[in-house]
Amino acid sequence: MPSRNDVYYFGAGPAPLPTPVLEQASKVLLSYNDSGIGITEISHRSSDANAILAHAQSSLRQLLDIPESDGPDGYQILFLQGGGSGEFSAVVYNMVSMWVAKRLKALGGDEAKLKEEVEQKMKLDYFVTGSWSLKASQEASRLVGGESVNIVTDSRKHNDGKFGVIAPTESWTQTQSEQDTVLTYYCDNETVDGVEFQSAPSGANLVADMSSNFLSRAVDVRKHAVIFGGAQKNIGTTGITIAIVSNSILPPHAEMADPKLLRKLGLPIGPVVLDWPTIAKNNSLYNTLPIFDVWIAGQVMGRLLDQSPSANPRIAGQEAESNRKAQMLYKILDESPIYHVVPDKSVRSRMNICVRVKGGDADAEKTFIKGAEARGLMGLKGHRSVGGIRISNYNAVPVAAAEKLAKYMVDFANETK
Repeated sequence: MPSRNDVYYFGAGPAPLPTPVLEQASKVLLSYNDSGIGITEISHRSSDANAILAHAQSSLRQLLDIPESDGPDGYQILFLQGGGSGEFSAVVYNMVSMWVAKRLKALGGDEAKLKEEVEQKMKLDYFVTGSWSLKASQEASRLVGGESVNIVTDSRKHNDGKFGVIAPTESWTQTQSEQDTVLTYYCDNETVDGVEFQSAPSGANLVADMSSNFLSRAVDVRKHAVIFGGAQKNIGTTGITIAIVSNSILPPHAEMADPKLLRKLGLPIGPVVLDWPTIAKNNSLYNTLPIFDVWIAGQVMGRLLDQSPSANPRIAGQEAESNRKAQMLYKILDESPIYHVVPDKSVRSRMNICVRVKGGDADAEKTFIKGAEARGLMGLKGHRSVGGIRISNYNAVPVAAAEKLAKYMVDFANETK
């Protein structure tokens, strides 16, 4: 049986965690703070749990320079459940409710005019650049109707029906009126398709899904209304989702529509466990929060802070490492004719490197994966919907793992005719 030191895992998620964090986790599972009670057994409302939550929130604020004022320029850090897919829905529920309340006030309480605006003007803008943003836009259409969802760009229309590019800005069809725009949604890194935005797009009420590149580089939080991400790629274990939400779209700085009004308008009302104002008011403790998962995330974030004690921003050290690993692997892939990187060079992901071997030869790709596994390089099979090879290059994948994979890719190319 191989030891943990013999194996490097490149799976897309759940992703690897730093070994020291897991070693410490094995101890706190049995006894947290020498209490004789394991961390999964303590009350989520205990002082220990509150300290764990506060540590994770503080660490994230430092890493991404998240404003913490109580005013409209500040941001709340929420821990929820439901994963990124849950937030596909939560984004619609919360942003539509906020938009409806704002428009009703602007219209002087005229519900008839409001209903007309909902039916004729209300738009949710979506950048469809890969499988996950496509699913997010489909969920929005399911909840509010396709007529209210504006696809700013669909990459498949610019790449022979496949994802792999982000079309130039001049081809985008964003809603012209900010007043009519409920949100502008993009997935910063497409896990399945290996596409990453090189910088955030612009748009009213900007919402970003950063599930698979969270804490891998600096982010201009202030440009966004909401940033969210599942924890299981770069932050921790499956079980929690982190949302960074601007105070400007939360009470008391913004109103939410009365559920009776939403029903009257034919708009959806979300479950309370996805209601950002409720979660924020209760400091993420409205229902039972999986404190062990928050502890894991806090430990991972603490290690990132230690990695860059004097950097500005504090995530700079991890960003440099992420870039170094990605550049090393792409260099090898570009130098060999047997490898073909799927997405366009201008939008290549640092986190998920999608590759075909010998033009997508099934036997060659099976041989590549088998040879990699023999060397302890695991989790390289592409997503079932697209096939090929996918190298998920997340934060906990060490430089040594990327170096070992790079050597294998060179060896495989030299041995393959």
